[in-house]
Amino acid sequence: MHRPAPAATAHRPLIHHTGLWYFPVAFVARLPFAMMTVGVLALVVAMRGSVALGGLTSAAVGLGVVVAGPVLGDLADRYGQRRVLIPVGLANGILLALFPLVVAAAPGEVLLLVVATAIGLTGPQTAAMSRSRVMALIGDRVLPERRERTFSRAMAYESAADETAFVIGPFIVGVLAALVAPWAPIVGAAVLSFVFVTAFALHPTGRAVPERAERAEMAPFRDVLHPRMLVLIAAVFGVGLFFGSTLTSLTAFMEAQGAPEAGALLYGVMGVGSAVLALAVAALPERFALRWRLVVFASVLFASAGAYTVGGSVLTVTVVLCLMGIGVGPSLVTLFSLAGHRAPRGRTASTMTLLASALTLAQALSSAVTGAIAENVSVATAMLLPAAAALLVLAMAAVNASSTPRWDAARTA
Repeated sequence: MHRPAPAATAHRPLIHHTGLWYFPVAFVARLPFAMMTVGVLALVVAMRGSVALGGLTSAAVGLGVVVAGPVLGDLADRYGQRRVLIPVGLANGILLALFPLVVAAAPGEVLLLVVATAIGLTGPQTAAMSRSRVMALIGDRVLPERRERTFSRAMAYESAADETAFVIGPFIVGVLAALVAPWAPIVGAAVLSFVFVTAFALHPTGRAVPERAERAEMAPFRDVLHPRMLVLIAAVFGVGLFFGSTLTSLTAFMEAQGAPEAGALLYGVMGVGSAVLALAVAALPERFALRWRLVVFASVLFASAGAYTVGGSVLTVTVVLCLMGIGVGPSLVTLFSLAGHRAPRGRTASTMTLLASALTLAQALSSAVTGAIAENVSVATAMLLPAAAALLVLAMAAVNASSTPRWDAARTA
């Protein structure tokens, strides 16, 4: 049950309750998570000369994330974010800082994959924790008649921030790898994890989420695995497949052009339209229901991914990447908005970390598969995979659209 908002502050905007510096700190704290999968891929490819091994190492990071993500979310729901994020962020920073040494010194692949998995296990789930904080603040301190609009705008911003981080992260990786050295992006991610993840953990907004949730007030974890949630998790998994297959196939495409380090830079082009459209979703009329938004934007994503399969010149691929961004950004916003509405009582962090884990795992797995296909079959075949991922998103959008009235009626009853 939400606590009543203080009368003196209930009419004020959300930023009054978060503080001016919350959103910049929360955004930068996202970057280590966005950089680590791509940075690991780029570093291993550059130092070991194998796209397949790079993809496999990225998959190990994703495996760690998906194993730890729901556990970290549950711990944060029960004991508060600060107690979880501080040790996790510090451990992640140490492992990232050591990873270039492991890649250079490890003679085989086993130690490389073990450390990559540990990086994923300690991945700071900043984006999911931020959503949980913002949702708690809106429920506690915003007037009931303003909550829906504020919630829509907040989720649009959070998803746009995710999109921008997923764009800026690879972009920073590409710039640092090209201008400094292949190890520079991983070391940079380690520094950001030490400084900004810790700052986010210590920010006063962490007190908006109860320090210890009572078991009687929390929905059982099985409610997070209800079909109305699973369809969203599957759709987010499809978005992750899309991200990973696009990045890896694009890296292979640019390697064939003689400039593999430019893959991450070109990948950033996709995020231009993606981030802008993600923010613009908040301006859509409320009568344009979330379930139909997902169908529309997933259709755009599938159509543009189909055009990507044709390949062609660098210019053609760049144009298609812009179109793909128009579909993927709003789709991700809509999925997280739906998840926010459907999150079981007391399970917001668990729900958001589960979706974030699905996104990262899918990205890493598709990187591994796409890298192996690009290396052992052909680049053209690898460029078919983003369309397959987009088809999964569209299929889940259709299932969600057809089943939402029944699920809503059941919850009301």
